[in-house]
Amino acid sequence: MRAIFAAVVLAMASGCASVPPLQSNQSIQVVDAAELPPPATAGMEGGYQIGVFDRLLIDVLGFEELAKREVQVDAAGNIAFPIAGSVRAAGRTPGQVAQDITARMQAGHIRNPQVSVNLFQSTSQYVTVEGQVTEPGNYPLVGDMTLMRAVAAAKGPDEFAKLDDVVVFRTVNDKRMVALYNLAAIRRGYYSDPQLYAKDVVVVGDSPGRRLFTRIIEASSLITAPIIALVSSNAL
Repeated sequence: MRAIFAAVVLAMASGCASVPPLQSNQSIQVVDAAELPPPATAGMEGGYQIGVFDRLLIDVLGFEELAKREVQVDAAGNIAFPIAGSVRAAGRTPGQVAQDITARMQAGHIRNPQVSVNLFQSTSQYVTVEGQVTEPGNYPLVGDMTLMRAVAAAKGPDEFAKLDDVVVFRTVNDKRMVALYNLAAIRRGYYSDPQLYAKDVVVVGDSPGRRLFTRIIEASSLITAPIIALVSSNAL
């Protein structure tokens, strides 16, 4: 099957010279890019950024009363922890919060506290997976979330899913952008598995987002790279 797929791709690619370039229309403006640009908030370093009302699991090694304590970030973005007191959490990584708790416990005369902070439940940083997947819903954005991992988190495509019809919506600098992906091509390594960011929306299978692309890809070859576009405000 892989050999057949590869042969089809090569055959289609060989005829690309005669295929007109993708055209924009009144609803969608094709962008010359290999991937969706990250949102403006994605410049933060160090991984997951804790949000308001997220739940954290904090463990201090060797202190039974402080083992695996579940705490919630309050509306002001802080958490309360014994000895450490009130600690700023929102907008910081779990590692940074652990360092702060460690420093505060040391200031409270605890020698070499071994503190770990892990995300238990996210209410602020998530991606939405909809359409032809087994379990649609919101999924926490932990670590490097990619398109394939997001679909896997939703327990994979359902039995009727069209793997060549996967759309990702993202807001970049107040502009609505959309990309059309082919999961089968990603699985076979024809292009990379794109990274996702907080508030991205993934739709597997037929959808209004997918239908935006219908006219502009009718004249194109088999999709061997994602199509990236800006969407007009009244398109959906």
